[in-house]
Amino acid sequence: MDRRPLVATYSIAACDLEARQWGVAVQSKFLAVGSLCPFAEPEVGAVATQSFVNPRYGPDGLALLRQGLSAEETVERLTAADDGRAQRQLGIVDARGRAATYTGAECFDWAGGRTGPCYAAQGNILVSEATVDGLAYTFERTAGRPLALRLLDCLDAAQTAGGDSRGQQSASLLVVEKDGGYAGLSDTPVDLRVDDHERPLEELRRIYGIHETLFGTTPKDDWVDVDPELAGELSDRLAQLGYEGDFPGALRRWAGTENLEDRLDGAERLDPVVLEALRRNP
Repeated sequence: MDRRPLVATYSIAACDLEARQWGVAVQSKFLAVGSLCPFAEPEVGAVATQSFVNPRYGPDGLALLRQGLSAEETVERLTAADDGRAQRQLGIVDARGRAATYTGAECFDWAGGRTGPCYAAQGNILVSEATVDGLAYTFERTAGRPLALRLLDCLDAAQTAGGDSRGQQSASLLVVEKDGGYAGLSDTPVDLRVDDHERPLEELRRIYGIHETLFGTTPKDDWVDVDPELAGELSDRLAQLGYEGDFPGALRRWAGTENLEDRLDGAERLDPVVLEALRRNP
């Protein structure tokens, strides 16, 4: 009996060339699918590997893309070298937004994929092809929105269309962008996983909301000027929370404790998210 991990799932590998972001979103009736399926590198591409999963498709695929091979050429190279290719499923988007999807002849029904500009959508052991159609249609009609939100919407649409015929268990969202992560010191602005949950897509969206509160950005035009009256109010609030002393220093210490330091840029103007968070405290 074959005991290799059967990552029966649906996924989408995609990119936003204007934002220079690449990413993968995935859901499966499988524990911690985010540990095996999604791979991405900024300015290189994104890879989703599943079915009787070959996780080496991730780093090996990115290495081929880094050499300049197209998504289609990378799929051909990976599968040609793999004796288990008949049971594999794979989706790739390259640095130019070209996409390719592969479904081995022995993947369990329903299995298949679709591609379009900047995306490769695929799934196996699905209720029907409507799941993959939901991924593709939703990505196509949400152009202009942030890539992370588009990918979350794709997962929701796929689940509504039927999803994995065995049910739900885990989900993952990965988005990469050169220097786009924490404090500009990481290439990974979003890397969120739900490893085991009855409703993993709802949980993934919930933690994405927390992520955006902590690490998202608000246009500077929407920031609030801190006049003497507001500075006095906030100083009082900070003092009640145990952060006394000069206002800028107290604000900085509080923001660091609340993991909001990435939304702070001095004390003369405030991100509304920071202001709201401070005012929520008694």
